[in-house]
Amino acid sequence: MKNKILPFSVIIFFGMIFFIFYKGLEDSKIYTPNVNTKNEIPVFNTKDFFSGENMKSSSIFELDEIYLLNIWSSWCIPCRQEHPFLMNLNSDNTVNIIGMNYKDNLKNAKNFLEELGDPYKEIFTDVDGTIAIEWGAYGVPESYLIYNNKIIKKYIGPLNQKFINEIKLLIK
Repeated sequence: MKNKILPFSVIIFFGMIFFIFYKGLEDSKIYTPNVNTKNEIPVFNTKDFFSGENMKSSSIFELDEIYLLNIWSSWCIPCRQEHPFLMNLNSDNTVNIIGMNYKDNLKNAKNFLEELGDPYKEIFTDVDGTIAIEWGAYGVPESYLIYNNKIIKKYIGPLNQKFINEIKLLIK
C-alpha cells in the first residue's frame, strides 16, 4: 500500500504545480500606457540633440503645423528599417518630422544620422525614457502624427510604405 501512495502523491504534487503555473499564464502584469484617455501632447522639458541646450515642448510644436514625432535609437534595428521611409517622407516636405532620441549614446546616435541621413527638422533627447512614457510609448520605434498639439494617430513599430501612404492621406 505504501508503494502506491508515494507515486500517487508525486503525481498530485506535480499536477498542482502545473495547474498553478497554467493559471499564472492567464494573469498578465504587463504595464501598457493608455494614450486614449489624453489626446493632448504632453508638456515636457528636454535638451536639444545637437546643442545640448534646454528646450520646452511648447517651442517644438507650433499650432497649425503638422508634425510626425518619431521615437528612435541608434541601437534599434527596426529604426534602421524605417529610416528610408522617413527620408522619403521628409523629401516630400508635407510634414515636419521631429525626432526623439530614446535612451541612446549621443556619439552612436550622431553616427547613425551621418550614415543614414537626417530626416528630422528638430531632434531632442530622452536620456532616461521618461518623456516617451509620458507620450504612452511602448518602445522604439514609435511615431505620432500631431496637429494643433493633439495626437491624431499613433504608429507602434517601424513605419512602412502602408503607414507612409496613410500619413499622406491624413495630412491632405
